[in-house]
Amino acid sequence: MAGSIEWERPFWVERLRAHVQIARLDHSIKNLFVLPGIVVPLSVAPALLTGELLVKLGIAAVSITLVACSNYVINEVLDAPFDRLHPTKCMRPAARGVVHTGAAYVQWLVMMFVGVGLGYAFLGGMFALTALTLWVMGCVYNFPPVRTKDVPYLDVLTESVNNPLRMLLGWYAVTTLIVPPVSLLFSYWMIGCYFMGLKRFSELSEIGLRSVAGSYRASFRYYTGESLLVSVMFYASAAMLFFGAFAVRYRLELILGFPLVALTMAIYFRLSFKKDSSVQHPEKLYREPLLMASFVATVLVLGMLLFVRIPRLEQFFMPTLPVTPGMAASVRPEHSFSWGM
Repeated sequence: MAGSIEWERPFWVERLRAHVQIARLDHSIKNLFVLPGIVVPLSVAPALLTGELLVKLGIAAVSITLVACSNYVINEVLDAPFDRLHPTKCMRPAARGVVHTGAAYVQWLVMMFVGVGLGYAFLGGMFALTALTLWVMGCVYNFPPVRTKDVPYLDVLTESVNNPLRMLLGWYAVTTLIVPPVSLLFSYWMIGCYFMGLKRFSELSEIGLRSVAGSYRASFRYYTGESLLVSVMFYASAAMLFFGAFAVRYRLELILGFPLVALTMAIYFRLSFKKDSSVQHPEKLYREPLLMASFVATVLVLGMLLFVRIPRLEQFFMPTLPVTPGMAASVRPEHSFSWGM
């Protein structure tokens, strides 16, 4: 009996550890994408920053983490047959057969219900609905017959929509009375596409042969390094176009932070060409000191610019061409954010 216990214990410990690993708690770093959704409405209504809000933000962090981890669980389970064909992902717990599939499906559903339930109970219907949408997008991305993960370009677009959804979660944790601007949401979506497109490029470059890459991920049968870089240029251009629209309409001072945004994007672009790049593993990006320094500087400067006014900047960018009546006045509205561009 004692011998049996000694034999079984390591197996169940390993399986339990595997079920913790497939939740990818180390990917919680991506919850930083929630921050703009918190800071922007506070820049408009600083009075919202209270002790009660800090508690709500803590609950929001738990809720978002649970929903995101639920998506990671199903991703690991459904990707296991394909991960076994990948040179490094073959070592993932589900790919090695350590994970109990039935228990993983239960884990997937329980984490979703608890995450969305927490959001509904403490943060309201809009937050819960957005959290549920985040979970549904994970299903669209992973489950056949839709499984957008296998469709070129659509894989990037549907995965990156998690960016504006995360921003909305931060926003609705703060307030539902101020409506998020469309221009900011689209910019956030496109910058996510930029990051994801470079991740695909780095993965394809690392694997080398398209035939091998295509057996691991169906979308790689259609991608080339050139097509991915062209798409990345599109995403970067669109992201900055919408960022500019947001800045000009709501907070002109943000234009001063654009050089830092461009620098961070350029450093990230360069990283995608490195062998075994951290671009393929975003949870490891903190190991890139130059990128982290640029990123932190960008966040600090943009955050500061959200709370300052520089009247001379408005004079510098004052329209010099004829404009339609009312357009000049709409460049810097004094009212709260609306769904306008």
